[in-house]
Amino acid sequence: MIDSFDYPDDAYLIGSANNLLVGPQHPPLMKLSKTFDYIKIKDKKLHIGAATPGGKIVSFCKKHNIANFEFVAHLPGTLGGMLQMNAGLKEYEIFNNLHSIRFKEGFTLREEITYGYRKTDISTIAFEGVFEIEEGFDPSKIGMFKQMRSNQPNNPSAGSFFKNPPNDYAGRLIQEVGLKGYQIGGMAFSDIHANFMVNLGGGSFENAIELMQLAQEKVYTKFKIRLENEVVIIDSRYLTKNSGA
Repeated sequence: MIDSFDYPDDAYLIGSANNLLVGPQHPPLMKLSKTFDYIKIKDKKLHIGAATPGGKIVSFCKKHNIANFEFVAHLPGTLGGMLQMNAGLKEYEIFNNLHSIRFKEGFTLREEITYGYRKTDISTIAFEGVFEIEEGFDPSKIGMFKQMRSNQPNNPSAGSFFKNPPNDYAGRLIQEVGLKGYQIGGMAFSDIHANFMVNLGGGSFENAIELMQLAQEKVYTKFKIRLENEVVIIDSRYLTKNSGA
């Protein structure tokens, strides 16, 4: 557990371990402690610790009539992971109302961070997010966001496996190459939503990697589109970033 701004350089932050595929050759893993689980209003800005879970954020915003966080009710994990991948539902993203992020070296403004659809250039640990405050919490949006999630499977999974490519959907592409419901070992692309790789029981890391590579190969062969992972792979053979969801 990390309870200060100092941490070992060779360890990997996993947050609440959502949207992760952890392999047998992973580095040392670490999590932020409850020290970074807080929400407060300061200088007319909303300050949220990176270890704060989404449900707590929504409850606070509802109580204080703060808008633009309703969609977080249906995002798994803690704020740190949401910031790392600019998490969201369609056009509703955590960066939309972000002011700045606190890193070990200090605060960095949103404008100084490169971000886009489900990605950022963040390469170090985020400890706090600071957000603009707009009044008007809308509870009716909770139902709308729930409906967006209604087509997702209930089997154990790491969430959406691939990012949607521009002007298309990863699930559609996977289905078009005949892999919806396709199974290797205990892992399969769900027959409910093809972009969810689910564990049907006894699935292994190797099963998941084989299935991932098969989808990427088939989609590229047919459509010349390279599917990019939304799930973060934590294994020394594949690891590229130092932060999880």
